[in-house]
Amino acid sequence: MIPDHIAKTIIDPKAYAAGQPIDEAFTYLRREAPLDVAHPEGFDPFWVVTRQDDIRQVELQNELFHNGDRSTVLTTIEADLKVRQMMGGSPHLVRSLVQMDNPDHGNYRRLTQPSFAPQNLRALEARIREIARGFIDRMAAKGDRCDFAKDVAFLYPLHVVMEVLGVPEADEPRMLKLTQELFGSADPELNRAQGKVDDTDQALANLQATVADFIVYFNEMTEDRRRNPRDDLASVIANGQIDGQPLGHLEAMSYYIIAATAGHDTTSSTTAGALWALAERPAQFRAVKQEPSLIKGLVEESIRWETPVKHFMRTATADTELAGRKIAKGDWLMLSYPSGNRDEAVFDNPFDFDVTRANNKHVAFGYGAHVCLGQHLARMEMRILWEELLPRLESVELDGQPRRMEASFVCGPKSVPIRFKMH
Repeated sequence: MIPDHIAKTIIDPKAYAAGQPIDEAFTYLRREAPLDVAHPEGFDPFWVVTRQDDIRQVELQNELFHNGDRSTVLTTIEADLKVRQMMGGSPHLVRSLVQMDNPDHGNYRRLTQPSFAPQNLRALEARIREIARGFIDRMAAKGDRCDFAKDVAFLYPLHVVMEVLGVPEADEPRMLKLTQELFGSADPELNRAQGKVDDTDQALANLQATVADFIVYFNEMTEDRRRNPRDDLASVIANGQIDGQPLGHLEAMSYYIIAATAGHDTTSSTTAGALWALAERPAQFRAVKQEPSLIKGLVEESIRWETPVKHFMRTATADTELAGRKIAKGDWLMLSYPSGNRDEAVFDNPFDFDVTRANNKHVAFGYGAHVCLGQHLARMEMRILWEELLPRLESVELDGQPRRMEASFVCGPKSVPIRFKMH
């Protein structure tokens, strides 16, 4: 059994915001208890999967380890009960690809897969480059200081994804706010209440209200795209069919929500984390500035380094064995991606940020059938931003202490103050 203080750390949003306590907890687990059970108070017991090979094994066996049978995100016993009461027995407030198993997962994924295929994304490259240059010009106009997270990293991927989805620019601030409320529900600065929320009913009411706001917005968009289809992702979802039938209402709304939130937030976190890392490491900054071929390495290393999605949960559908441990049918497993991306068995010097890292086999996008649908778009956005920004950025350093959001599911920098010189 995992020691109580370690179990408390790996569920604590504040520990993820701080960074170091989480790194230390998972380093301990990989060494002493790489696959073991956590029993934090108020939660059902769950296996904590910390080594990359074990994470990959679970992700490859989709029939044996389901996404949708129990909550896909770690949740308390009380919150789980209340969500099931609200949702007619389902443990999910939304039902996106993340909460689906086959055959639904494959059917729903195929609907938008062509939109995110590398060959189709190439047509967007020139437009994305234009968007990137616009944000870099805005950064330059600020003089020699900005908050890179708030002024660039949040807004650039948001604009790209909203354009792909078909959301007008005027509605982007609304989408950003709702996304931060959804993923930052434990953060007093970002959640809907704009304060500390300790009460389960209040926390769920906040989340429900945020989801409801998304649904109101995307209902209108669905009606519009059914009347006037366009060349955008919203039209694909609004008019999509599975087995000759339109998408279910909850599924369609959830599709929009995951595209509108995960589609930009994780890229934003990685972009902000990359500049934070470079600002602290002048030699790495100089290396990638002098050698543009290292930009690909910068992108992959920043994805590994930041790992914005901290976990997903899986449920065993049968008795099985993993890494020599007996897992029972119905057992709940936490796949810890930050731990997999610091696994000493996979990475040399995993706690070093290294743009020259070769063969960077991280699991930040997941693995197997549920691998992130938008991974190619995310990589492309980051590559283009660095290709445009690095030649103009002469120097960069931190101008205050960066801060991460408090969250144990999706977590990244919320402020990266920098001082810089640009031409």
